[in-house]
This record gives sequence, structure tokens and C-alpha cells, in this order.
Amino acid sequence: MENTARWTIKVSKDTDISLRTYLAQQGMKKGDLSKFIERAVQKEILAQTAADVKQRNVDLSEEELEALINEAVSAVRAEMRSEAKVKTKVR
Repeated sequence: MENTARWTIKVSKDTDISLRTYLAQQGMKKGDLSKFIERAVQKEILAQTAADVKQRNVDLSEEELEALINEAVSAVRAEMRSEAKVKTKVR
């Protein structure tokens, strides 16, 4: 990890033992605890974000949702093509 922040966290003794046992069973080392926690936090943020988006769009019809998705995908593709053209011209 390049840019890191130091956290001080508290968990129950049972959680600590369970996690360290799991990591040991997976052949992971002491430093892998930080990687495990970071992945777990990223997964939880993604899950919460997805749940928020689903809740925000609960009133949309399937067609409206599909149209929004298509619009977003088209915008991202156009942006990527634009960036690719700029990179090609720079070379």
C-alpha cells in the first residue's frame, strides 16, 4: 500500500481470534490482516452503495431504469473514446 493511514481499532477477543485463525488457515501472514480489513471495508462500502442506489431507484419502472443505465454507459464510452483519441494524438 502506497499511501496508508494508521488505524487504531477495537474488536472483541472472539472476533480477533476468529479472524487470526482464519488468516492462519488460509496461509496468510501477519501483514495480511491489513489487506483483509481493507478488502472487507471496500466490499461493505460497495454493498452499501449498491443498496442505496437500489433504494433510490425503487420507484422507477424497468424501462426508465434501463434508459438511465444505457445513458450512463453511453456517456462513459464516449468519454473513454475521447480520452483514447487524446492519448493517440499525444504519442
